[in-house]
Amino acid sequence: MEIKNPTINDVARLAGVSKRTVSRVINRSPLVGENTRKIVDKVIAEINFSPDKQARGLASSRSYLLGLIYDNPDALYIDQVQRGVLDVCTEHGYELVVHPCHSRQTDFIQECGRFISRSKLDGVIILPPVSENKELAAALRAANCPYVRIASVDLDDNANIVISDERQAMKAMADLFVELGHQSIGYISGPLKYRSSIERKEGFLAELGEFNISIPESRMTEGKNSYESGKECASELLSRTPRPTAILANNDEMAAGVLRVASDLGIKVPEELSVAGFDDNILASRIIPSLTTIRRPVEAMASLATQKLINTIQPQSIPLKFAKLVKPHLVIRESTGKVAKT
Repeated sequence: MEIKNPTINDVARLAGVSKRTVSRVINRSPLVGENTRKIVDKVIAEINFSPDKQARGLASSRSYLLGLIYDNPDALYIDQVQRGVLDVCTEHGYELVVHPCHSRQTDFIQECGRFISRSKLDGVIILPPVSENKELAAALRAANCPYVRIASVDLDDNANIVISDERQAMKAMADLFVELGHQSIGYISGPLKYRSSIERKEGFLAELGEFNISIPESRMTEGKNSYESGKECASELLSRTPRPTAILANNDEMAAGVLRVASDLGIKVPEELSVAGFDDNILASRIIPSLTTIRRPVEAMASLATQKLINTIQPQSIPLKFAKLVKPHLVIRESTGKVAKT
């Protein structure tokens, strides 16, 4: 059936329902029965009706715009997050507006407020490390702006947070290093002003301690979660005597830097040096040797955060109970092996 410039009135007439019912179907209201929803969706598809987002917003006092606030230089991570958010946005008829910010600026919180106001956002998703900022969360609550934080620790109510259990995941990495026989271990943390860096470091060191293995301060260094800082830290650690037999980096970017330095120095991986990271970004399985790492289900976390946010925004939604804890897991590849016999 072909109708030029179909309207919501056409959908209602052909489906035999009211305009209000069509609006509820478009907005994914739970007050519509499944059979009615299928009929309306079928008519919408047949006449190629596309709801006017501005009209939807006026009718429901919403903009159907969600914001993404982040201060993270890892483009691969941000891409994964956006994929997860957009999967849910598309399903519910929302659009995404991104806001890269500088969380160390003095007017950072005010700038986030201006972003939300000028974009007329219905709510925001906040990524680490910005999500760790309690003053930003307090400002959003005061402004009655719905939000969901993605973080590595429990910082908020269940409806407002998705947690990646990174401390527990690092215990699995420590167990692997012990199983492979490594005791002379180097560690490159991320910036220790971030809770995620602290959680990863403490989880790894605590589990090693269960096997009476400790890492001296001389074999621990703090990086910036970048490839270049990974190279700098690796150069420092690999200049020590005796040299560590394994190095764990806070993320895959820095682990890739370690692999580059090892290659430049003629150190064979994993025969002479085991290397591991965290995140399992797209490069981890493609570099040579492929990288042992912790897989953090970033897209799934972003989708869950978006589902929680929309469930808070939709006034007619039936309250749903969503999990708040997501568990990363160990992925073993070519860059780790048993400690060489001497």
